[in-house]
Amino acid sequence: MIKDHSEHAAAPAAPASDSMQRVATKLLCGNVLLQAGLSQLLSGTCFDVPGTASSGPDLCIVDATGDFQQTLALIRETKAQHPATRVVAISQQFDIQAVQSAVEAGVDSFCLATSAREVLIRTLELTMLGERILPGSVVRQLLAREYVSAGAAQVAPVVEHRLPDAKVSKLSPRETVILQSLMGGDPNKVIARKLDITEATIKVHVKAILRKIGVANRTQAAMWATGNLRDAGSTTGAVREVRRLS
Repeated sequence: MIKDHSEHAAAPAAPASDSMQRVATKLLCGNVLLQAGLSQLLSGTCFDVPGTASSGPDLCIVDATGDFQQTLALIRETKAQHPATRVVAISQQFDIQAVQSAVEAGVDSFCLATSAREVLIRTLELTMLGERILPGSVVRQLLAREYVSAGAAQVAPVVEHRLPDAKVSKLSPRETVILQSLMGGDPNKVIARKLDITEATIKVHVKAILRKIGVANRTQAAMWATGNLRDAGSTTGAVREVRRLS
């Protein structure tokens, strides 16, 4: 589960004896001042610096403020030596691409260097419990990206144009008009009145339409027309055109 660790800013850091067993913690910092500051912030908590576990550290806190590629290489090396070790990266800022690369390298959670002590401690505690923690800024970027993707997915069907069935070309202009009328639910009598022809002639045309588009009845023909006749709304104009051709 990914959590936004800004939720936990108000929670106080718990002493080692109150919550978790001591966690052998290793600081991987190229910045001496950052390392000294982290050591002081972790003093009195369950995170023992430096870690003394013979099997390797339980937790590594990685300084990601320097060269990012070198940091990724260091993380990969650490995870290769100690696969069970949890890794928390600390930096001034994170973007989505950096987070993705770091997760692939083996980082479990992320914490901003500007975070309060309580946020840092809670991030470490939750990470040791199996949670993945992201800064609120990254969560907002992810949500914004999801929103844009969802919007694009909704627009896509609107702008997509499906090619009509090749059977459309088999229909004569008159048959097209009759099929559009069928799509509108018109009975043969109404269609005959529109075209000034007999109802018997309409029946002949309907049978020819069913045969040409490969359907069994008027209902199926109307459904086929809905998906394949692009200009279904121009029946009136088409009727006038067919009358001139008649």
